[in-house]
Amino acid sequence: MQKSLLSKLFVLFVTVNMSYFSLNAQKKSTIATDNKITEKVLQNILDENKHFATQGKVADYIPELGKMTADAIAFSVVDANGKVISVGDTNKKFTMQSISKIIALMVAVQENGEEAVFKNMGYFGSDKPFNHFGNLEITGKPLNPMMNAGAILTVSMIEGEGETAFHKVLKMVRFITKNNNINYNEAVYLSEKETGHRNRGMFYIMKNSGLISGEENQLDNYFKQCSIEVTAEDLAKIGYFFANECVRFDGDATYKNADLSKLIQSQMMVAGMYEFSGEYARRIGLPSKSGVGGGITISVPGKMGIGVFSAPLDSHGNSVAGYQMILDFSKRFGLNIFAPK
Repeated sequence: MQKSLLSKLFVLFVTVNMSYFSLNAQKKSTIATDNKITEKVLQNILDENKHFATQGKVADYIPELGKMTADAIAFSVVDANGKVISVGDTNKKFTMQSISKIIALMVAVQENGEEAVFKNMGYFGSDKPFNHFGNLEITGKPLNPMMNAGAILTVSMIEGEGETAFHKVLKMVRFITKNNNINYNEAVYLSEKETGHRNRGMFYIMKNSGLISGEENQLDNYFKQCSIEVTAEDLAKIGYFFANECVRFDGDATYKNADLSKLIQSQMMVAGMYEFSGEYARRIGLPSKSGVGGGITISVPGKMGIGVFSAPLDSHGNSVAGYQMILDFSKRFGLNIFAPK
């Protein structure tokens, strides 16, 4: 009788423990699945955050930008293996705007060297908007290459007459994205040229201080590079490129340069989100560059690239829903570079 009871208790003990381990294994399996970057995960993040777009406003200080659809949204990731995963309005094109600044900086440094480029501008962050005159009225030098003044100076350093500088930037964007169909939006370019009076003011202050020579038509290169049209997937590929020592998502190492990669990412971290960069670094902790066209490109150093798009912007000029998607994604996968691994 006692043996029988003991046998039953033993069987019960084994059964309970097997059930426990089975449930635990299922739980671990689910966690493992959840930690994979999949289309389903990205779609969930997009769906949970797209409503934030209603809190923003499509940029209209450049009239042509104001025509952008407010409810279009896209989210793309190029993972550590170079695999592209995209959801949302994946074919929606929008202009790079300030995101083009990191490409122009790359080209200018390649041709002139970092010391020559930064001799006439700083590495500083700023508490001022992207189109603020910054340091110009005091020292005549831009604070950094991510604000408009610094970006105008940067593209002026790229060698070549006429539109050569623009074509070099466009060629690099096409290479990084492996997309030769990328071009600029002429209507946006003309709209920017017609309304870009603050940028002209910056140009002439720098010309007055001897940083820029030549005529005002040099600004055409800047206006055109801002008008280059891309998709969220293109931005994810750009983010991957700078995250991985300037190696393309398919492994092409033509421009491999670890030091240049660090320079670009450091500027993205310090000033890539305008005067919001400090708070953005605290909350998300990833090198990122936004544009008033509604895009943000993000580099996860040594790992992946992320691209988001949603046209409505916050008061800083950053995509509202785009920021929320990045924040959610960064938390979910523990990507903040300041967080312990």
